[in-house]
Amino acid sequence: MRSRYSAFVVRDAAYLLRTWHPRTRPEQLELDPGIHWTGLEIEGVEDGTAFHTAGTVTFRARFRHHGKRGALHERSSFERHEGAWVYVDGIFLNPADDAG
Repeated sequence: MRSRYSAFVVRDAAYLLRTWHPRTRPEQLELDPGIHWTGLEIEGVEDGTAFHTAGTVTFRARFRHHGKRGALHERSSFERHEGAWVYVDGIFLNPADDAG
């Protein structure tokens, strides 16, 4: 999760696509140059250890978009694929609470 957040910060779309499960990965990814990520808070982790094949991470990622503050609050699902952890999908949480 932290490496994917870092890839968003530096706009490394190739890394994000490589770490996305082929089952759910988009053909291409265009990152908005107006978004500047300002912080990541991991709120919870379920499973996802060396003994698991799947896990979830609940997080809040803060950003500025054209000067306005915002946050992405999500529960992301990850799975092992060919020995590596990859992002599968996510569920947005509490969108009304994420402006501050």
